[in-house]
Amino acid sequence: MNQCMLMAELISVPQLRYTQDNQTPIAEFAVAFPGLRAEDPIQQMKVVGWGNLAQEMQERYTTGDRVLLEGRLSMNTVDRPEGFKEKQAEMTAQRIYKINDLGTLPMAAPAEVSVTASAPAAATVMPAAPPTPATPASVTPASQDAEVDYDDIPF
Repeated sequence: MNQCMLMAELISVPQLRYTQDNQTPIAEFAVAFPGLRAEDPIQQMKVVGWGNLAQEMQERYTTGDRVLLEGRLSMNTVDRPEGFKEKQAEMTAQRIYKINDLGTLPMAAPAEVSVTASAPAAATVMPAAPPTPATPASVTPASQDAEVDYDDIPF
């Protein structure tokens, strides 16, 4: 299954267009995200949304917005004017979440941000670890007092 989540910043305004046959809305925009290491350049990628999501993208999002995208990745081959072919990544978005203002922080990990979903999303709460049962002080194993010889343990 091809499923990807990406936190990025919009670097172009979503452009809305429609298919010829049944007038399905399609929105396209470009996003940028940091490389894996500090010295890696900022990466860019095209994002496409279809249907109601495309209309929402065009209405709610603009250049500079930080978003969390969920969708499928694909690779497209593009003919360059220099005479060679180039492969470019493209994401077909299934969900998009606007990240609240992070101030001057660089793009933070998803656990550090507050996410506002365009559709209701279930909150994930990690339960606390169950307490470990206490061993009564009066019950001490006999092996605790004697030294154990590990060489004579049969297997």
